[in-house]
Amino acid sequence: MAVRSVKPLISESMFGDCHARQATLGTFYRKTQFQASATKMASPKAETNKNSVKAKTIDSHLHIWASPQEAADKYPYFPGQNPTLPGHLDFLLQCMEEASVDGALIVQPINHKFDHSLVTSVLKKYPTKFVGCCLANPAEDGNGVKQLEDLILKDGYQAVRFNPYLWPSGQRMTNEVGKAMFSKAGELGVPVGFMCMKGLNLHISDIKELCTEFPSTVTLLDHLAFCKPPTNNEEKLAFSELLKLSRFPQVYVKFSALFRVSRMSFPYQDLVPLLAEVISSFGANRVMWGSDFPFVVPECGYKAAKEAAYLIASQASSSSSEVVWIMGKTLMQLFQGQWLP
Repeated sequence: MAVRSVKPLISESMFGDCHARQATLGTFYRKTQFQASATKMASPKAETNKNSVKAKTIDSHLHIWASPQEAADKYPYFPGQNPTLPGHLDFLLQCMEEASVDGALIVQPINHKFDHSLVTSVLKKYPTKFVGCCLANPAEDGNGVKQLEDLILKDGYQAVRFNPYLWPSGQRMTNEVGKAMFSKAGELGVPVGFMCMKGLNLHISDIKELCTEFPSTVTLLDHLAFCKPPTNNEEKLAFSELLKLSRFPQVYVKFSALFRVSRMSFPYQDLVPLLAEVISSFGANRVMWGSDFPFVVPECGYKAAKEAAYLIASQASSSSSEVVWIMGKTLMQLFQGQWLP
């Protein structure tokens, strides 16, 4: 099994042409059987009926940030959070068009931290293409609750991300502020996404406590809750805990950032059995694909990431309709009224 090599820093000029960049990355793979299979599966059809239409592909997890010029003019980066690769809107739109991705959930990036002005401007410009996921501010003064309410009611955000590593030192997501924000999200009908980058085991007790106390708050687990194919007892326990979260009807799983959770190189085939177990526990209607753009671009390219997800989902699920759920229908049902035909 191939293992990803460490890549050098990549200049923005290398990303100027999304098509050229992905063509370079995908030259080898297009010659393989994988590419042929993925292409066949890249346009699943919705359940057949008299007015059958092509199913939409919706990306449940991506980021955008200002270009250097935009940062200098209007949307500055948070100090110390200058991005190391391009993630501006035009680049994203080009990649989505080439990959035939119809819409996406934009997750507020750490590069702009709690300044949501850039993402807000994009949501206003493309209201039928993008949904916004804001970043929860867990400051001890409790102002984050009012900020969250304003972002949802005034700026139109429809989801919020809990990053546990932004909580004050020694504090947990179940503190007074965390519970107030989680409760407010449920009250306003917006899902809360959890980023468990350092391992689900560190945060599972918080997630279970919040879901138990606030069952009306929909919960999203980013990137398979960062559970990789287990190689030891600790990792087996973490994946087992992920599957057990299916007992909470409000919990959904993002099958996103495959390059982060796979131990193999593209097309990440070691994720097939993991996804099969997740589907068995949660149901395909509680699983959603996400790219983690722009981080995915230097890994395999945006279009190839979508194709890998189709292939894995097709191998892991028992029906084509389940693939349709994973690749867009789950997100469309969660955010009803968005991305309509």
